[in-house]
Amino acid sequence: MSSAALRHIFRRPAGNFPGKLALYIDPSIIASTASKLEHGSICVVGTNGKTTVTNMLADCLVAAGQRVVCNRSGANLNSGVATSLLASRAADWGVFECDELWLVKILPYLQSRYVVLLNLFPDQLDRVGEIDRIQESIIDALKQSPETTLVYNADDPHCEIIARSISNATIPFGVSEGLDTLQGAAVDAQMCQQCDTMLNYDYRTYSQLGAFSCPACDFSRAHLRFMARNCEVGLGGLKFDVIAASDEEAIAGGVVATIEAPYSGTYMVYNLLAVYTVGYSVGLSNNVMQLTMKSFDQHNGRLEHLDIHGRSVLLNLAKNPTGFNQNLGLVLQETEPVVASFFVNDMEGDGHDVSWIWDVDFEALAGRANTQVFVGGMRANDLQVRLKYAGVDARIVEDANELMRHVAALPNEYKTFVIANYTSLPAVREACVKMAEEAEAPEPFEGSEPGQATQGAWQAAAASVEGEPVRIMLLYPDLLDQGGDVGNVVVLAKRCEWRGMPVQVSSVLCGDMPDFSQTDIVVLGDGFDRQQRLACESLLPYKEAFARYVEESGVVLAIDGGLQILGTTWYIDEEALEGLGIIGLESGRAEGKTDRIVGEIAVQTELVKRPVIGFENHAGVTVLSETLKPFGSVLKGTGNNEGDATEGILYKNILGTYVHGPLLAKNPELADWILSRALERKGAAVHLEPLDDAAEIAANDFMRDRLKL
Repeated sequence: MSSAALRHIFRRPAGNFPGKLALYIDPSIIASTASKLEHGSICVVGTNGKTTVTNMLADCLVAAGQRVVCNRSGANLNSGVATSLLASRAADWGVFECDELWLVKILPYLQSRYVVLLNLFPDQLDRVGEIDRIQESIIDALKQSPETTLVYNADDPHCEIIARSISNATIPFGVSEGLDTLQGAAVDAQMCQQCDTMLNYDYRTYSQLGAFSCPACDFSRAHLRFMARNCEVGLGGLKFDVIAASDEEAIAGGVVATIEAPYSGTYMVYNLLAVYTVGYSVGLSNNVMQLTMKSFDQHNGRLEHLDIHGRSVLLNLAKNPTGFNQNLGLVLQETEPVVASFFVNDMEGDGHDVSWIWDVDFEALAGRANTQVFVGGMRANDLQVRLKYAGVDARIVEDANELMRHVAALPNEYKTFVIANYTSLPAVREACVKMAEEAEAPEPFEGSEPGQATQGAWQAAAASVEGEPVRIMLLYPDLLDQGGDVGNVVVLAKRCEWRGMPVQVSSVLCGDMPDFSQTDIVVLGDGFDRQQRLACESLLPYKEAFARYVEESGVVLAIDGGLQILGTTWYIDEEALEGLGIIGLESGRAEGKTDRIVGEIAVQTELVKRPVIGFENHAGVTVLSETLKPFGSVLKGTGNNEGDATEGILYKNILGTYVHGPLLAKNPELADWILSRALERKGAAVHLEPLDDAAEIAANDFMRDRLKL
């Protein structure tokens, strides 16, 4: 009845509510209805690729004559699985996409034959927190279903540690060679989760995936049971051989299949390999799988090709740095002129924190000939600022209709890429599909001439400082960069370059020796607990030199965990850890509080005129000594200082704060304040030529309006 009412009266999808209602009546409804699955079920989890793998695997089973229940729409909570089971008749298999944190509420009831673990990337940090939390939840789920076999991507250290933590049978798969692709930053997977040593890689395919090993313990990629070899990936499609290693069935270890499919992107190699591994394990023929993979089309905006009145348009989903970098790789492979467009919302399904866009390698677009770049969605202003600091002049469009009007004014050879995150994709796809079906082409938008993704009119012509460069030291970016905080260095460096000021950026990696005597600005970002601990331990031998730098008015920007490291004591759960003791600050969890403090924040500080806008995502509070004063007063949000509505600290030339975003992206006045302090300490004339900060101010104003300031 609820399904009928939702579909026919309210015109809404009935993907979750019927199951939610059923679970309220009977919490074990999934276990009861799972009995209609004759051969059992398969659950698919992972940050990227769940929907594609789930639907492709279901299609393979259907093509083999099996009856299949599947939550194809992507309703991947327990309510979505329950809805699918309630609506189905008796079937052979259930194939279910599952949210990583909700697998523990699904698998113990399903007792699935297989769980497919695709990858684990940092994603929606404001919702899910640290990767450890996801891993623990998946481990807990598998321990409650001991007969389930884990089919997992062994190239991902985050997945490998899960396989080592359970007693279930496992089938590891991966790629047996490095791939020529846009790598991007490997976030949160450079440390061994067994002994906290930095990992070594023989090669990487992309992000943290590859042939890894720990130099200090036995943690390494497992012996692959199924592997992709001789991989060819291009815009026209991909091809690879599947090698099966020896197992209990005495497979010879040779080529068992050659996969060819009309998809682009390195990540699709992993998706297809995952589908093949499970299909082989349940007895599907190569012919069935190969034909299904070649003809598969979800018609849901995932790698969907459209022809809009003779113009080639590729739609795809991307929701985190890894996904965006993979899509940028597709753009860079294109030899024809390109329109690259990016749409980002910040609704509940997307994650409210968009600081992750600073971990996307948009710099790869800078200077690419015949490239037009557009941005849209709720956070178009933030995207425009990010691309500006990447050296790309992006224009804001209201929606996909306006985008295609710009495209219509360009020559036909332009290929259009439309990359959108979760909640922005449906509206973008609907508009594009409608335009493709209409009799008339979109009316051209005046002013869209062929151009190039280069730096724009924000550049300043005058050089106000000559001689020695402004030297910026980025401390441990391989450990401390969870809120786009490396973007603060990008902002500082670009604002020097645009003024004609010489600037030098040095990255001090874990194990390197920092030389504080040869720097003007030190930047410390935030990191997950494991990374923050190692960063703090690595800095302890240099705390006297660091303290001397601070007392001599050295400029320091410290964000969240970086600020905690400067204090006397900070905590991981109940464990007290020694900080550098450079400032009188103690950090800990607020008494009686268990939830993280997450949301947009606005701070009024004496340093600048406009409110400082950013994002806070922290679990603790700080107690300031009498030598410290707050960075500012909280206008909206919570802040981190115990006992009052204040945020961060100021001490000499240290600016410490819990504001991410990154901090300086929407607050250019604050970036110039930091540069002025550094120039003053150097004895240089402090005169910063004004820059065109229209994009930054627009992003600041957008959030001020949303916060009703």
